[in-house]
Amino acid sequence: MSLPQRLKTETRPHHERAESAVRLMEPGLTLDGYRRHLEALYGFHQPVEARLSEVLAEELPALHLRERMKLPWLEADLRALGHDAASLARLPRCPEPPSLGSLPEALGGCYVLEGATLGGQLILRHLRRHFEGTQAGDFVFFRAYGDDVGSKWRGFAEVLTRAAEDTSNPYFGDRVVKGAQDTFDAFERWLRRALG
Repeated sequence: MSLPQRLKTETRPHHERAESAVRLMEPGLTLDGYRRHLEALYGFHQPVEARLSEVLAEELPALHLRERMKLPWLEADLRALGHDAASLARLPRCPEPPSLGSLPEALGGCYVLEGATLGGQLILRHLRRHFEGTQAGDFVFFRAYGDDVGSKWRGFAEVLTRAAEDTSNPYFGDRVVKGAQDTFDAFERWLRRALG
């Protein structure tokens, strides 16, 4: 089993629990509820992306990590809903992000954030229909890579697979899986706390 396949299988319950905390597909979603979701996502991505940058940017240049950072997209969506630099700086941050302190764990965290861009396509279609005719912004975060979502995902999977093949650490795959599980779990806890 390849590492991406193993991740999909071994993180499934964690993924499902995290997904259950997301309420963006609810028929009664209001513009305020959408904004609160984006604020919670911002509060999670800020510490997690900072950590991923520290660990992965120099270790894996083939990942093109800067192009994968989603915080600027969240910021654009939040500005469209009335935030400015000062209010963005005041948004609560996840107090217990996953540690992701070394390469394999950080790759696991990156797997979660990259995988979310695939699910984001479904959410994007729903939000466009749901908020049609409303000043909800351009849904920049959920548009992610636009038409390049599939190729970006395949590129990440290739870098992940190559990193696993290049290591002599027999526990590398286990640690990648643990990093992904921890990221899903931290995301679920934070979203439930932030959205009440």
